[in-house]
Amino acid sequence: MSWRVTLPCTRAQGEAIGSADDLFPDHDNPPVVVADEPDEHRPDDWLIHAYFEDEPTAADLATLRQLASGEPQVEQLADENWVARSQQGLEPIRAGRFFVHTPAHAPDPSATNFLIDAGLAFGTGQHATTKGCIEALDRLERAGKRFANLADIGTGTGLLAFAALGLWPGARAVATDIDPISIDVTRDNAAVNRVPLGQGGGELLLAVADGMNSPELAARAPLDLLIANILAGPLIELAPAFVAALQPHATVVLAGLLDTQAEAVTAAYTALGCRLLEGGTGEWRVLVLEGPQLA
Repeated sequence: MSWRVTLPCTRAQGEAIGSADDLFPDHDNPPVVVADEPDEHRPDDWLIHAYFEDEPTAADLATLRQLASGEPQVEQLADENWVARSQQGLEPIRAGRFFVHTPAHAPDPSATNFLIDAGLAFGTGQHATTKGCIEALDRLERAGKRFANLADIGTGTGLLAFAALGLWPGARAVATDIDPISIDVTRDNAAVNRVPLGQGGGELLLAVADGMNSPELAARAPLDLLIANILAGPLIELAPAFVAALQPHATVVLAGLLDTQAEAVTAAYTALGCRLLEGGTGEWRVLVLEGPQLA
């Protein structure tokens, strides 16, 4: 790759990249388009990066403008592996007993390691919500919680499902995402991290699903652990379907919401009989709830 175009965008615009249709159908070698959150203290200020083999045309720049909220900055890069270069800026993160790193960094022999290639999708653990979810799962295990039937809704790269299976290795687990590319990425990441795929105990089942609308999810209900790191709006909209899929006293871990949205999300679940266990802290909240006493 020899050219990079960078545009400022909102978080919503950045996250939409993963589910966007083919943006450059006329290109023999289309650019690779990714997004990131460069400063966790400014959670709505994201950047879109597009990497081209040849100098981008005016039409290319016009396409990129439609994805973002600012003007593109174009720069020529030295001949090098841009994936490795981009990963150098993604520092490893520690969350509970886990260490999440890209190929540019060495594993930590004292931790449970996950290697996530940052080149294709979100969920490398850099975002506060992903890290917060892993920490919440880690606390649940340390508190003695045991789960046998869990689901990770909106899995992204599969990281939260991997962490859950690392904590409860005998559980049956299913990971879904509305984006087929995310499921392909999760499958690749599972192979790299030696996470077995399948339908049995200790195995991860993958499925493309819009919310809870999936035969794989329906077959797994009732769940004793449901994880959803998506956005506040879908969390509220999906509350009835989520709660309907739970065992009595199941655990729900919700993320992807700002502190200003936490009250509304919590209210959607408590109205259905859930009880808030953890309200989270900071600008990005992770909510842990107990499901209703009766299914």
